[in-house]
Amino acid sequence: MRATAAASTDDGRSRALDAGSVLMLTGLLVHALALYAGMDSGAVFRFGFAAALSATLWVGVALLWFEGLSVRIEALRVAVLPAAAVAVLLPLAFPGAEFPAESSQPLFLPHLVVGTLAYGVLMLAALHALLMTAASRALHRLSADRSVLSRWIEQLPALMVLERVLFRLIVLGFALLTLTAFSGVLFSEEVFGRAMRLDHKNVFALISWALFGALLVGRYLWGWRGRTALHLTLTGFMVLLLAYVGSRFVLEVILRRV
Repeated sequence: MRATAAASTDDGRSRALDAGSVLMLTGLLVHALALYAGMDSGAVFRFGFAAALSATLWVGVALLWFEGLSVRIEALRVAVLPAAAVAVLLPLAFPGAEFPAESSQPLFLPHLVVGTLAYGVLMLAALHALLMTAASRALHRLSADRSVLSRWIEQLPALMVLERVLFRLIVLGFALLTLTAFSGVLFSEEVFGRAMRLDHKNVFALISWALFGALLVGRYLWGWRGRTALHLTLTGFMVLLLAYVGSRFVLEVILRRV
């Protein structure tokens, strides 16, 4: 009876996971269509902080779906999916700037896509870092507590598993960020029609790149982990967020320039 009940429970979980995966894929498709419709209006290409944030969260949800195939990270969905649902609607209120000339350049879209992928991967790494911080603190404070928080913590993978996933994401994100910076330096004249300048966006991006690079070097040479890794991950992502999303927010919302 117990074996039958356990098998029934496992089957129920498998069906639930399958249904959840299908729903996530459906949401990803709808999100992608909304992004395309908002950025491509025919004659011009529109992009701003809202579209960047929406695209970043789309990438984060896609990576979350793939990670969920091998690791139990349902708790992370609680943070990412509602944020992605809200971000889909942001470009309606803040459509962003028009790029009629730049969008015709063959290197513009690849540069933009790689940069957005870098944002998405490192955003997910930052969310992993937040989860690891919460889980680590909770494990030191909770014992026989059966609160909602305690049950939520129990659904997380082991901290070692989360840390392994974290550094996989950081390696991938750093590679994409490096490619973004390299393409920006090498092809800036062709993509944007001007030489690369050390403005706020580029300075923040380079600082973030240096922080993530230092973290990976420290991990390889000195085995950095724990709080050091979490703090550097969160700091690097916050700086990266300021590089474009923050800059576009100031220009579009505060200064009213598009």
